[in-house]
Amino acid sequence: MEIRSPPRPTSSADFYAHFLQTSLKTKDSFAGKLIHARIIKAGLHLGVFLMNNLMNFYAKSGYASDAHRILDEMTAKTIFSWNTMLSAYAKQGRLDEARRVFYEIPDRDSVSWTAMIVGYNQMGRFENAIRMFVEMIGSGVAPTQYTITNILASCAAIEALEIGRKVHSFVVKLGLRSCVPVTNSLLNMYVKCSDPITAKVVFDRMRVKNTSSWNVMISLHMQSSRVDLALAQFQQMAERDAVSWNSMISGYNQHGFNLEALEIFSNMLKDVFLKPDKFTLASALSACANLEKLSLGKQIHAYIIRTEFITSGAVRNALISMYAKSGGVEIARKIVEQSGYLDLNVIAFTALLDGYIKLGEIKPARQIFDSLRERDVVAWTAMIVGYVQNGLNNDALEHFRSMVLKGPKPNSHTLAAVLSVSSSLASLYFGKQIHASAIRSWEASSVSVSNALITMYAKAGSLNSAKHVFNLIRQKRDTVSWTSMIMALAQHGHGEEAIELFEEMLAGGIKPDHITYVGVLSACTHVGLVQQGRRYYYLMQDLHKIEPSLSHYACMIDLFGRAGLLQEAHDFIKSMPIEPDVISWGSLLASCKVHKNVELAKVAAERLLLIEPDNSGAYSALANLYSACGRWKDAAEIRKSMRDRGVKKDQGFSWLQVQNKVHVFGVEDGLHPQKDAIYDKVANIWKDIKKMGFIPDTESVLHDLEREVKEQILQHHSEKLAIAFGLISTPENSTLRIMKNLRVCNDCHSAIKFISKLVGREIIVRDSTRFHHFKDGSCSCRDYW
Repeated sequence: MEIRSPPRPTSSADFYAHFLQTSLKTKDSFAGKLIHARIIKAGLHLGVFLMNNLMNFYAKSGYASDAHRILDEMTAKTIFSWNTMLSAYAKQGRLDEARRVFYEIPDRDSVSWTAMIVGYNQMGRFENAIRMFVEMIGSGVAPTQYTITNILASCAAIEALEIGRKVHSFVVKLGLRSCVPVTNSLLNMYVKCSDPITAKVVFDRMRVKNTSSWNVMISLHMQSSRVDLALAQFQQMAERDAVSWNSMISGYNQHGFNLEALEIFSNMLKDVFLKPDKFTLASALSACANLEKLSLGKQIHAYIIRTEFITSGAVRNALISMYAKSGGVEIARKIVEQSGYLDLNVIAFTALLDGYIKLGEIKPARQIFDSLRERDVVAWTAMIVGYVQNGLNNDALEHFRSMVLKGPKPNSHTLAAVLSVSSSLASLYFGKQIHASAIRSWEASSVSVSNALITMYAKAGSLNSAKHVFNLIRQKRDTVSWTSMIMALAQHGHGEEAIELFEEMLAGGIKPDHITYVGVLSACTHVGLVQQGRRYYYLMQDLHKIEPSLSHYACMIDLFGRAGLLQEAHDFIKSMPIEPDVISWGSLLASCKVHKNVELAKVAAERLLLIEPDNSGAYSALANLYSACGRWKDAAEIRKSMRDRGVKKDQGFSWLQVQNKVHVFGVEDGLHPQKDAIYDKVANIWKDIKKMGFIPDTESVLHDLEREVKEQILQHHSEKLAIAFGLISTPENSTLRIMKNLRVCNDCHSAIKFISKLVGREIIVRDSTRFHHFKDGSCSCRDYW
């Protein structure tokens, strides 16, 4: 094979220029400086050609100051001299110096203008690049192909579609439509500026298309969620590069077509000329994570190890996420421990946290959180959600307080998560604090926060506040907003209003979901609207094509049962296409107790106990029903059966919050520090309401005892003790909010109506099924509960 020697220099200047270029290629700056010295000694430093070469050497070697010194010393300068210096500053991002040089150039050419445009573009100063281009056109200098591709990139970056269209007209005028890099830049600009129609026109008119052209169109279709069109384009390609395959794999993954993403990945591996890069592997692992395909994820991990692929950054985080989501949380933890926490991103951390939450292990998740070098709002929120999902509400609140003190500013997702804690605790005091925080941070208008506020206020017994929040988001309401308000109205006994709101929702074109229908059917249940309930049950299936779930079935059983249609309720259960659960039989049993249908109650209790043998509620309901019917012997046998099987009855508790402290009371509670004052208050109330006409419902005491003993027990029910404490501990005329873990009994319900009239206060009681608002001697449930 013949090896060509470098061309023989025709002069000393050519000789030195050749060695300067060689030094530049070999990156030998020391040799270049030696040549500079030889040039000076030889007296050749006044020649423009050699000085341009020397300046070019310094500029491209990173010595811009030395290059500028040579420019200043040159007695004669060409446009190449100026442009060399200008390009050096622009490429280094030293745009102020570049701009000074630019305006010193006596006759700027297209290279001068393009150098400035490229410099601005590379530094992300896209508006400056566009302004420079406008000045260039105004000065009468024609843009080059390189100018056009760069200015189109600037337009794409800031979605300046109108300017991009004007640049397109220059492309046509300059005859550059057949230039593939230019048309690809045009394609990219129209895609980034959300003009897919023009992008397709440009693509279809291209006489020559390269791989990049096809890749842009695949990206366009994926962005528009048209995965079918993306696949069609992909299949038409004669040659595909890594970007083509990655566009398909990541596009499928991002749109939830994870199996298809893995199939494309598998086909890519069959191409011996292509190797997956970090983007390919990250997308494939993400697809495995979404499908929870641990075995396939392990195969990809094995491939990574076998090919000695460097697992850093995106790939390592994707591995951690895959293992954490697919049941291999301990392997994910080992990967983190082996490589450290420095590159662990929030997505991987959240997946790891999620994995531990599924296992019910929050401590390791907290250790990882504490090890994160940078904790952003997503990491803090993920930790709070983890505590909430694990039932650790106090830890969630404590973590939120720490976030407020030393973490990033909470966002709408954080506030929604913390509001769910307030809802669980029914803490109006804390919920109001979060609402105030949301207002201060301008997050209160967020739909997710507003929806959480509606639920929080509703569960804390403040229906008017829930309505106020709902009314404030009139223009932004989504399905969750409407559903939250409908559920709130149903829980508070405003069934007719809940139904009116549902009809308004339908009239507004908002599509209800399965939870919305649970709310509507509950509303019908709480006010006894049987016909309406039937109509909505069939509307749900016929109009909105929602298949009933166990929740919907339970609502219908409750609707029929509360209305005394016990046989219809039983027939409904027998006709269910799925096996009735504990709630379904429990609803029927509760209705049988109210309407004293012993025979059907026995059937419901037996079926319930077959599903859940240790369900204390079934035993208690049946025993109480026997007692209410005077069948003391049968009741005693049921209670004996409970003792023999070791089944413990659920203890009834009531609680209320006073000055940010929760006070809990049981029946005949004698543990509270203020018990003497509480019992004195109860005794006085009992006397006063009896004078007003209250008659104790001794049938609510389901034991064979003397009337006086029964009255004594009734006086000291937990909700009466909680009310007495509230009356002596809170300002007059303030609302009392009592929470109870079981349903309120007949006697307490009647007594509290009298108490509300006696003390002139509203008393809100939330029991296990609904809210009761007692005011002026009446209850919002209208005695239908």
